[in-house]
Amino acid sequence: MGAVLPPGALAAVPETDADTPALPVVKGLMFDVDGTLLLSDRSLGGYEVLPGAIELLSTLRARGVPFVLLTNGSAYPPAEQAAKLRHVGLPVEDEQMLTPSSVTADYMSRRQIKRALVLGVRGVGHALAEAGIATVYTGEPDATEVDAVYVGWHPECAMKDIETACHAVWAGAKLYVASDVPFFITKHGRTIGYSFTITGAIRRLTKARAILTGKPSLHALRFVAKRLGVRLHEVGVVGDDPIVDTLMAQRGGATALAVTTGMTKREDWLRQPPNRRPHRVLGSLHDVLRHIEPSQRERRP
Repeated sequence: MGAVLPPGALAAVPETDADTPALPVVKGLMFDVDGTLLLSDRSLGGYEVLPGAIELLSTLRARGVPFVLLTNGSAYPPAEQAAKLRHVGLPVEDEQMLTPSSVTADYMSRRQIKRALVLGVRGVGHALAEAGIATVYTGEPDATEVDAVYVGWHPECAMKDIETACHAVWAGAKLYVASDVPFFITKHGRTIGYSFTITGAIRRLTKARAILTGKPSLHALRFVAKRLGVRLHEVGVVGDDPIVDTLMAQRGGATALAVTTGMTKREDWLRQPPNRRPHRVLGSLHDVLRHIEPSQRERRP
């Protein structure tokens, strides 16, 4: 049996588990959604569940293995998103569904943010409002008199939204962003990330630093670990994107488990630089079970 890798260390992506260093014990799992468990359409209104996803989550639930889903999508409140996933067969409880807005609400509350301008659809600000943060939108009274600007899913963003956000930032508001990646995968191919694009415009005008709350931020990974009830290095991150899921895992010392059903194929994973290279490339979602704590692998309810 090989020596256990220190958190974050990785020399190369093993082709198999045979004759490779053992990984840290995984006690809780975080799954990406798009490209890992399902493929959505460009409007985020229709879902195609990927092979093995329902069976894997059902097995984990039966064995009592804690897991959460963390999407970088912010269009829907977590409970609404969970309901949509249950409708297509994925066994996900409301509290297991996380979005960047879940992280943002927690982060802002701990920093005593009282009022935030939301650039996004109404679902983007839902978690903030539930946490007691007053949310305002472009065109509402005193929209620039806020402590923070939060940018999320906003396909109908107009110049007035960007202008209002800039005035708020110039007046002292901090800039937060749900997702800072240019693309995500759908069943119709790559789709641009709206929050990435909008934040780019605001930053170019204001020169403000953007605080990322979604993946690959450590804010997101810490929130996941807290929800799972495990330490950072006991989290297994299952995802399809090296610059999102794997980078976050490597930054936080978690275990990165990569799938080939979304943004990245096996040969592309093998070419990643060390900070974006997974600890294992999975042949199928079922292979996740090989990497959880041994006492949980055969547990039955």
